[in-house]
Amino acid sequence: MSRYGQLADQLQQQIESGVWRAGERIPSIRQSCKTHNLSPMTVLQAYQLLESRGLVLARPQSGYYVKAAASPQRISAPRQARYSGSVDINDLVFEVLQASKSRELVPLGMAVADPALFPHPQLGRALGSCMRRLDPFSTVADLPPGNEILRRAIARRYADDGLAVDPQEIIITTGAMEALSLSLQVLTEPGDWVVVESPTFYGALQAIERLKLNVVEIPVRPGVGIDLALLAQALAERPIKACWMMGNVQHPLGHTMPDGHKQALMQLLNAHRVPLVEDDVYAELYFGRERPRPLKCWDARGESLLCGSFSKCLAPGFRVGWVVAGAHAERIQRLQLISTLSTNVPSQLALADMLRQGGVDAHFRRLRHTLAQRQQQMRAALLRLFPEARISAPDGGYFLWLEFDHRLDSRALHTQALACGFSLAPGALFSSQGQHNHCLRLNSSHPWSPALEAALARLAELIHQQLGTGQG
Repeated sequence: MSRYGQLADQLQQQIESGVWRAGERIPSIRQSCKTHNLSPMTVLQAYQLLESRGLVLARPQSGYYVKAAASPQRISAPRQARYSGSVDINDLVFEVLQASKSRELVPLGMAVADPALFPHPQLGRALGSCMRRLDPFSTVADLPPGNEILRRAIARRYADDGLAVDPQEIIITTGAMEALSLSLQVLTEPGDWVVVESPTFYGALQAIERLKLNVVEIPVRPGVGIDLALLAQALAERPIKACWMMGNVQHPLGHTMPDGHKQALMQLLNAHRVPLVEDDVYAELYFGRERPRPLKCWDARGESLLCGSFSKCLAPGFRVGWVVAGAHAERIQRLQLISTLSTNVPSQLALADMLRQGGVDAHFRRLRHTLAQRQQQMRAALLRLFPEARISAPDGGYFLWLEFDHRLDSRALHTQALACGFSLAPGALFSSQGQHNHCLRLNSSHPWSPALEAALARLAELIHQQLGTGQG
């Protein structure tokens, strides 16, 4: 056996015996070189082998950390597509989001990351500086498609992923939701069929409901991505006009599709000439060594629309997103002009200035590191509280998805949780027909505290009471 293989096996045995636990950093490459009298390349090969086995996770500028163990059972998925027809989700989304806004609640159900994690002082300085230097004509010049400097900066970031994007194809939008909604609007007419993943982001279902579209929900294979066999069946059975999917850090499951699955998915859609609306808002929140590439990188026909945002990773309150629209760029600009007119000009200028000056990547590294640590800590606590549950093991982001016995009513649990001083996101939000009502989505981005620990303990009590089981 090779020397790096021997070291990998030795470290794996130590991880499995509990020498290093989930979330803990294993010895640095330099330390292992000294301990085992090996070259840096040999140690690096051993660590990369452990990473390929799913035992450790590399964090840029930080080292290698033990990855959270898989749950005793995998997240299950329905084995068939659901042809749901029309969607009725807006009332539930409004009810849950409105009830969860109070600052007095422990924010397990919050949709955004801990606000304290974002560089508000720097954003404020950039905004103030831009306002002092504001050219009055920019309120006209930065109408759709948006500020040119910002669009070029976004195009350069895609170039780093090997994706050539013309800045003229990028339209700046008021957050990713506008980008995604406009993309659906240019591809469909009322009554058309659209494919989404199951579970899926409730914002997709809201947009589909508003546009009076019909939906086909295709189950996701946890850790892999949408079930391609069922997708192929749906494409053969229905006149599908578009698909809405997340290839990177899928919401709510948190996994990233392997590149091979991304390629196979795009080949299938290209073969049926069905365009993809790609929701890539969590791409900067990956936990691995490199930012995962968007599905669009494998789009041979160039028909997919790629949507992103700074709201999840840099500036939540600025509400700045974009769509790489390709041939649909002009039509999307026209639709934007008759809806929101344009994205907030000072916000565009401030973000363009921050990207130009540099430093955002250092913020992204700190943010990913903190989110990974906090998520692993919460997941470890949940595994102790709910040994019977299936709990996701995300590749990034700040959500955990919990699946319980089908008798659990997460909508009723949500109401109980609010009365106990904390929020949660019931699984019914993430499908058109409420079929995930036995699941929960929890926000893991907040620092560990006595209030958070007490909220999780109370959640365990409520769930065990509802299911009539003893506490784990």
